[in-house]
Amino acid sequence: MNAQKLSKRLEMVASFVPTGAIVADIGSDHAYLPCYLVHKGIASRAVAGEVVQGPYDSAVRQVRTEGLSDKITVRLADGLAAVEEADSVTAVTIAGMGGPLIVSILEKHPEALKTVTRLILQPNIHAKAIREWAVQHGWALQDEVILEEDGKVYEVLVLQRGSMDLTEAQTLLGPKLMNTKSDVFVEKWSREVANWQRVQQAIASAEPTAENKAKSEELAHLIELVQEAISWNR
Repeated sequence: MNAQKLSKRLEMVASFVPTGAIVADIGSDHAYLPCYLVHKGIASRAVAGEVVQGPYDSAVRQVRTEGLSDKITVRLADGLAAVEEADSVTAVTIAGMGGPLIVSILEKHPEALKTVTRLILQPNIHAKAIREWAVQHGWALQDEVILEEDGKVYEVLVLQRGSMDLTEAQTLLGPKLMNTKSDVFVEKWSREVANWQRVQQAIASAEPTAENKAKSEELAHLIELVQEAISWNR
């Protein structure tokens, strides 16, 4: 992967960035994504934010190597603290982290989102946390994609300002992903159900405590929820 050729998951993230956007890529690592977006004429300007010195230094070198120092600003900062009011950022990308960590980044510096109209988020796990946050903070899902790369499954969530209501199943699985029911989606959740069933079996052979009973009932509920969602209208 480099600034000209992204990974499959980052290409998907890039595909949702509006043309002409001013992008803040948080946790930018080598700044491949912002460099790609500017090279392709998708982003007019970009901020690459990194909280760790090593990746920050790599991003600075990459931007300089690509000849994009006039278009991309690299900042060493914690999450959205990398975004300054004068940047007038319109789109934020956060990729390659767990859903709860992405949520914590969004919540820590909410003032940085003042001019932002689109969030493109790629959680490695627990996308549910992002959907919960979106409902509570006035963001609505414009699109969702699930894909597999190198044996790992990733989701990309695209949020724009607005309101939405989600059922429990939609919050867990994703309303648009539930409607599409791609092979990757069904395979992912079938594996999850199998894991939950193994845990249930282990609980069944363990000491019958109130905690174990509650956990088993929770798993049974989740299994029913998912099985209904992935089998409906397929």
